[in-house]
Amino acid sequence: MKNLVKALALLSVAAIPAGAQVNAGTQAPEASLPFTLTQVTTFNLPWRLAFLPDGRMLVTEKVGPVWLVTPQGVKTAVSNAPAVLYGGQGGMLGIYTSPNFAADSTVYLTYSEPGMIGDAMGSSLALAKAKLVTGDKTASLEGLKVIWRDGARGKGGQFGAAVAFAPDGKSLFLSVGDRQRMTPAQDPNQPLGKILHLTLDGKPAAGNPQAGKTGAASVPIINPPSDTEAAKTAPVVYTYKFPGKNLTPSETWTSGHRTPYGLAFAPDGKLWEMEHGPKGGDELNLIAPGQNYGWPLVSYATNYNGVPIPSPDTNPPGLTKPVVYWTPIIAPGNLTFYKGALFPQWNGSALMGGMATMTLNRIIVDGATAKPAERWSVGHRIRDVEVAADGSLWLLEDSPTGGLFHVTPK
Repeated sequence: MKNLVKALALLSVAAIPAGAQVNAGTQAPEASLPFTLTQVTTFNLPWRLAFLPDGRMLVTEKVGPVWLVTPQGVKTAVSNAPAVLYGGQGGMLGIYTSPNFAADSTVYLTYSEPGMIGDAMGSSLALAKAKLVTGDKTASLEGLKVIWRDGARGKGGQFGAAVAFAPDGKSLFLSVGDRQRMTPAQDPNQPLGKILHLTLDGKPAAGNPQAGKTGAASVPIINPPSDTEAAKTAPVVYTYKFPGKNLTPSETWTSGHRTPYGLAFAPDGKLWEMEHGPKGGDELNLIAPGQNYGWPLVSYATNYNGVPIPSPDTNPPGLTKPVVYWTPIIAPGNLTFYKGALFPQWNGSALMGGMATMTLNRIIVDGATAKPAERWSVGHRIRDVEVAADGSLWLLEDSPTGGLFHVTPK
């Protein structure tokens, strides 16, 4: 584990690119599609899918259910899914098969877990693991256990909730959004706005930048403010006291993130992250341990209400710029890297859906550099893009009647 962490650190730190950042926001779509989209079935606000070794898929719906789905679109409800607080950007979010799934049938889920704050209901990001048990026409999650949670609860969307397993399969990285509260992304005592590096059981992984350190016993919680300036003086609505030691510092890999919906390792072992900006400033970041990616101090964007945000080009010390950004936004749904035989010209490229632009986007990634390739208009808000074992793509549409689409070459 320690050798892996050292290798990741050396690769990433040495690879932080210098020079002007690429704005791909005004990229024009391609004139034609090199693939065919075939709708297989529909879901109510689908969020993520994960492949099983036999070709079936697990699909989450933000409203709560988890489904087992065949490539032909036959759906089986998965029982014993955890309770979620659905609303806004919260609900049932990610689902991921363990690196050891073939041996232990373990899956990981991320979701907004309900919890009371006095007399009011709030939610927090939870990471849980369970064993998937399937029968002839049944499926269930057995022994579900929350292995990490942000116990502070409270208001706000932007949960992040993406998981990427380390290349050696012995640890995982979890993206935690800022919950629209902004300033916690720069608070080392709070997990919001961070990428965490954890063991497969949800503990701080060895070799993290602040391994062994603990944080403040309690932290102030605010409601989502109107803009980044208002966030600086937002009133504290309550104080959260950690039930035990505050392990946030020892869990933290990077900080300064807003809405990190995409997290994936490139074929060369480098970790990349994608996040939403506000009015502009969607980002593709090369992730290096200990780095601060700037939110809400800087952004290639403005607040939704027009209040300006300093640009990363003002070069505040200690902040890392994105490699690619999008102004205007594309509202990316997730991030994955292509490996397969059906589209060999894409091997090693990053793929992202664009919800606002209704596009599928390919980005050429070469070491520490990245540049936009094609933007294909597909007419659907693409929340998730995943690569099947045969090299075809499967897409999920962000809609109450969201389609599951199979993508094959023309």
